[in-house]
Amino acid sequence: MFSYSGNDLYCDGVPLADIARRVGTPAYVYSSRLILENYRAYAEAFAGLGHSICYAVKANSNLAILAALARTGAGFDIVSGGELFRVLQAGGDPAKVVFSGVGKTAEEIEYALENGIGAFNCESGQELALLDSLAARRGVVARFSMRVNPDVDAATHPYISTGLKENKFGIDIAAAEAVYDQARGFRNLE
Repeated sequence: MFSYSGNDLYCDGVPLADIARRVGTPAYVYSSRLILENYRAYAEAFAGLGHSICYAVKANSNLAILAALARTGAGFDIVSGGELFRVLQAGGDPAKVVFSGVGKTAEEIEYALENGIGAFNCESGQELALLDSLAARRGVVARFSMRVNPDVDAATHPYISTGLKENKFGIDIAAAEAVYDQARGFRNLE
């Protein structure tokens, strides 16, 4: 937690001026106590319900943060093979990893399958077909979900909009049922 004592800023009781003198600036300082308190607040809010809390690695891939979250049992939402590598380096459980995002390469999908990740969030019928073929080649069944684009305007900045038909994210809601039916025919997808 960050707090002031007089004119000095502290993080978890440590004066930041001391850290700056020791390591120089700029220096990035995080409160593991606050990060873990926030994680536990989410976990407690869902207590008694089947749930999985996955930290978005793209928000901050600092290995110390990932390791602290992994020790608490957190899952991880990744968007690249590099992010999966960092989660594994930090001791994250690959079975608690969800691979999201557009543009997954065959190599990244294979790396994720090789490490036994929990699930893939798929963006298209073509991605489902690729996932099925790569899983078949490895002799495994890959868990998946489909990201559906609902064509709903969230009234946000156009550069971060993800739910409109013209955005690159997800399966068009009008095609979702057909893509799901296609996926049901794949033998290496669950």
